This record gives sequence, structure tokens and C-alpha cells, in this order.
Amino acid sequence: DDMIQFNSLVGKKAKGYWSYSFFLNIKTQFTDGFDYSKTPKLKTSGFFAPAYFSFGPGMLWKKSNNFNFNLAPLTSKITVVSDEFSGQYGTDLGSTTRYELGFNASLFHKTALMENVVMQNIVNVYSNYLDKPGNIDIQYQLMFDMQINKYLSTNLNFHTIVDDNASSKVQFKEVFGLGVNYKF
Repeated sequence: DDMIQFNSLVGKKAKGYWSYSFFLNIKTQFTDGFDYSKTPKLKTSGFFAPAYFSFGPGMLWKKSNNFNFNLAPLTSKITVVSDEFSGQYGTDLGSTTRYELGFNASLFHKTALMENVVMQNIVNVYSNYLDKPGNIDIQYQLMFDMQINKYLSTNLNFHTIVDDNASSKVQFKEVFGLGVNYKF
């Protein structure tokens, strides 16, 4: 999977399950991306082109380590591209950055479906107050981790992205992994 992602969330207890929070998220990729439908293939992205930085204060509701959501009504989102991709990923032509201020909501839920099968749901929703607030960016991940036996495990990951600044189409990604486990 060609992705680098860093997440940090800190909180200060408020009352009950609520905490004052501040989150930071950084996303980019390792290698160049290409549009293979063009001849010759067309480079569409690169390392830190684009890169997304999101951060902001909010309120965290945390029932347990397996269920929480964070609401951040003053989220800053910065998109960075190289000169080569100026005018793409929501940046203006001639510019390599785009600043947004908006509302971010994130949810994490993890549950054991049965013995040796764990399901995780991660949802991130963002609305830009400064430009088309009704145009909501959504990222949804559904992951299954399964321990087959002492030596084999597998995982399935389904990832859906809706972001008009990156693509006018809904993006889907499915990943299947098979692992061999051995303890030394």
C-alpha cells in the first residue's frame, strides 16, 4: 500500500467520557502515481505531492479503547503539491498550497465478530467552511483481521474516498494480505 500516514490525538479530561482534544493528521505517499490510460503514461502524483496536513482543537468522546469519536469544528487543512502539480488537488494554478478551515469528525470502532476475527471501522468526514461547505470529503475504512491458525493470518481492507479536490469520482481500494506467523 503506497501510503504514509501519521495520526496523533491528545486530550485533557473534561467530564464523563468527554475530553478536550487536539488532533494532527499527515498523509502522503511513497512513490509516483501514474494514469496508465494515457499513452505515454502520465505522472499524476509523487512523494509529498500531494501531502495533506490536518489539525485542530475539538472534543473527544471515548467510551473505551475500542470506540471513540472526535469532533473538531475549527480544523485547518493544508494541501501541498510540487510545482509540477500546481493547479491540481484543489490548489490554484501557480500555487503549490491550499488552505482550508472547516469541520472534521472522526470515528473509530473495533469489535470482535467471533473468535479470531476482529473488525475495525474508521470514518473521517470533513467540510470546508471557506469553499462549498456542502461538498463533504469522506474517508471510510473497513478492516477485518483474521487469525487462521497458529501460523497463518489474513486481513482484508476496504477503503473508500470521496474528495472532489482529488478526483471527481468515488475512489475505492481493496487490499488482501496473507501473513505467516512464527515466534522466535
